[in-house]
Order: sequence, then C-alpha cells, then structure tokens
Amino acid sequence: MKDKREELVEKLLNQGYIKTGKVKKAMLHVPREEFMPPEIRRYAYLDRPLPIGRGQTISAPHMVAIIAEQLDLDEGMKILEIGTGLGYNAAVVSEIIGGSGHVYTVERIPSLAEKARENLEKTGYNHKITVISGDGTLGYPEKAPFDRIYGTASSPKIPEPLKKQLRIGGKLIIPLGSANYFQELVSVQRISDDEFKSEDLGGVAFVPMIGEHGWPED
Repeated sequence: MKDKREELVEKLLNQGYIKTGKVKKAMLHVPREEFMPPEIRRYAYLDRPLPIGRGQTISAPHMVAIIAEQLDLDEGMKILEIGTGLGYNAAVVSEIIGGSGHVYTVERIPSLAEKARENLEKTGYNHKITVISGDGTLGYPEKAPFDRIYGTASSPKIPEPLKKQLRIGGKLIIPLGSANYFQELVSVQRISDDEFKSEDLGGVAFVPMIGEHGWPED
C-alpha cells in the first residue's frame, strides 16, 4: 500500500493540489487504508470519495489536500473539524500541526464516531485528536476559540456558532450551497469581533451537514 500512497501523493503534487512540503509529508505518512472499511481498502489510493456507511463518504485525497493547503496550518494550532467520518482528514491535519497542536472533531453519527476513535487509536493519533459525538453545527464551545475550523460536509450557510468560536485572525473553510452534492468551497477569515472576509475557492461536492444550524434531517 505504501507504494500506491507514494504514487498518489506524487500525482497530487504534479496536479497542483499539494503545494507545500508539510502537506506532502502528512499525506505520505497517514495510511488512508487504515481509515476505511475492510471491503473497500483496496481502493484506498484512488483519488475519489468512497462510501463509509450511513450515507457518508471519505473525501477524495485531492480534496483533503486542498483543505489542508487552504487552512494554512502551523505547528501547535487548535483545530475544530465538523464531520469526523472515520478520522482520515483529522489525522492528516493532526500530522501537520504536530504534537503541540490538537484537533477536536465532531461527528453526529455515533457509530462513525466510535469507529473513528478506534481508527485513531490503532494509528496512534488518539492523543492528538479528540472525537466528540454530537451536532457539529453547534461547534465545540468548551475548547473555543479555535485557530482553524473546517467542515467536511456542506451547509446552507455558515453556522453562527462556528463564526463565534473562530479566533480573531483565524480561518474557517466550509462547503456552502445545496444539499445535493454541488456547492462552493468558501474560506472565511475573522478580522475582528464582527467582521469576516470571505473568499470563494471553487466548486465542490460534499454530503449535507445536518444539524440545528445546517440542513434538517430527513
């Protein structure tokens, strides 16, 4: 699998998705196959999203790279992730921010949250990543403010709790738009208490972010 991982990372580098050494190093180090159900592990290094159950997906590697690059991560940062899935994206981010940083990640589906905890423990990231079961659109006020916040699911608008929990000078990245898998990836920087600067990063396709400040559950 390691050879396939190296091949994929080289491809993402050549295509311009990976731009920095720290993102390249993280994606080379994190074993994506360990964050996937056994029946689809053989597809771990295809650059495509894959189903992980309960209508959820593991993001395509190029999208993980895009988010990691756009977050502009540094050592020691405190990060909030909305939508843990099985833990892969959080592991890549954790690798970049190092042992002095921490990722708090919120997953609304308890069975996925539990599986993510197991995956993070077996890969050695459990001390640097805390998985919370709950409504991610409410954020995680207990550990706010955060240096960076990002969503791995799409919301109709930026959840207000996430804006409030972002540190001044911090950055939030989230897909915004429809619930049917076609959205715009938006980067938001908090300038002051009540001033935010937004930038459109282009079209993406994510599952819906369900919660009090996201999409309603069917």
